[in-house]
Amino acid sequence: MKNSFVLVAAFFLISVFNCRTVQMPAANDRWISLFNGKNIENWFVKIHHHETGVNFGDTFRAEDGIIKVRYDQYGNFNAQFGHLYYKTPYSYYHLKLEYRIVGDLQKGAPPYTVRNSGVMFHSQDPRTMLKEQDWPISVEMQFLGGLGNGKPRTTGNMCSPGTKIVYNGKLDERHCINSSSKTYDGDQWVRAELIVLGDSLITHIINGDTVMKYSKPQIGGENVKGFDPAMKPDGKILRSGFIALQSEGQPVDFRNIILKDLSKQRR
Repeated sequence: MKNSFVLVAAFFLISVFNCRTVQMPAANDRWISLFNGKNIENWFVKIHHHETGVNFGDTFRAEDGIIKVRYDQYGNFNAQFGHLYYKTPYSYYHLKLEYRIVGDLQKGAPPYTVRNSGVMFHSQDPRTMLKEQDWPISVEMQFLGGLGNGKPRTTGNMCSPGTKIVYNGKLDERHCINSSSKTYDGDQWVRAELIVLGDSLITHIINGDTVMKYSKPQIGGENVKGFDPAMKPDGKILRSGFIALQSEGQPVDFRNIILKDLSKQRR
C-alpha cells in the first residue's frame, strides 16, 4: 500500500513538472509592443519642411489605443510628407501590425497618395535628415486600399526611396513593385507582417498570405530629394535601420504594433 502511494505521488510530481516545462515559453518567442496605446513618447517625428521632432499639426496622435495620422490642422498639404520612427533600430526581426485607411485625401496631396500609406524599414536615422529632405533613405512595405472601382490594387508592395533591391535573383531598380495580394476596399483593418533577416531575405505577409519576397536592399537610385550627400553612399548594403509609419496625405490608423527580435536566431 505504501509503495503504491509512493509510486502514485512520484507519477503526479513528474507529470506536474513536465506540464510546467512544456508551458514555459522560449526566450526568443517574446513579442514586444512598440506602441503603448497611450502616446508616442518612444517615437521620433520627421515631416518634410520641418525639423526632426516637430509633430506639425499633430499629424501623428495616439487616441483610443490607435496611432492616427490626421491632417485637420493642415490646410493645403504642401508636400509635407511625414514619418513616425520607433526609437530603436533593428536588423533581424518579425514585425506585425494592423492598419486601416480612412477618410479622404487631404487637399493638395498628390493623386498617387490616395488610399496610400506604408511602413518604412532599414531607414536612415531621422536625426540625420535635413529639414527639406522629403523622404528617408529606406525601403517601404507599401499599403494601398482599393478604389472601389472593381479594379485590382495590391497592398504589401515594395517601394524604394533612394534604394534598390534584388528581386527574382536580379537587381531591380523599379521604384515600386506590386505584390501578389488581394484588393482591400473600404476602411477594414488589414493585418500586415514584415519579416526582415538583415539583408538576406525580406518577406511581406498580408492577412496571413505571403505576398512578396526579395533580398539585398541597398542604397541607390532616385526618389529622394534634399538629403545630405554623406547619407547616400550608393551601393551600400542595408542590413539594419529604423522602422517608421508613413504619412503622405491620406488619413490612416495603425494598431497592435508588435515586434519579435530575431537576432539570436542568426546563423
